[in-house]
Amino acid sequence: MAEVVVGKDKCGEQRIVSLPLSRIRVIMKSSPEVSSINQEALVLTAKATELFVQYLATYSYRHGSGKEKKVLTYSDLANTAEESETFQFLTDILPKKILASKYLKMLKEEKGEEDEENDNDNERDHDEAES
Repeated sequence: MAEVVVGKDKCGEQRIVSLPLSRIRVIMKSSPEVSSINQEALVLTAKATELFVQYLATYSYRHGSGKEKKVLTYSDLANTAEESETFQFLTDILPKKILASKYLKMLKEEKGEEDEENDNDNERDHDEAES
């Protein structure tokens, strides 16, 4: 049977999870649908979160560019979120980094496209009004 890896708390006692349960409780209670949280549900949620983060990090490390340097980088995580179907729900949370100048250029281009669309709509409205 597999050995369970446990951490130790401040008093030196072994813990099943390493994430702070009080923080997880606060996050869970922030949902309006949650009225009370069972201690077992809290521990299981914490453990599931740890396992998910471990899997995401391992997958990103194995498929990322930092493997040669033995480093896991933000860009490895962002690439995993974008390229892996399993992690695509994280693309909003882990967007690829872009330079501010590129972002401003993209905003300007989008604004230009919106202005053209608005101009086209106004011309159509004007043509319909003349008819």
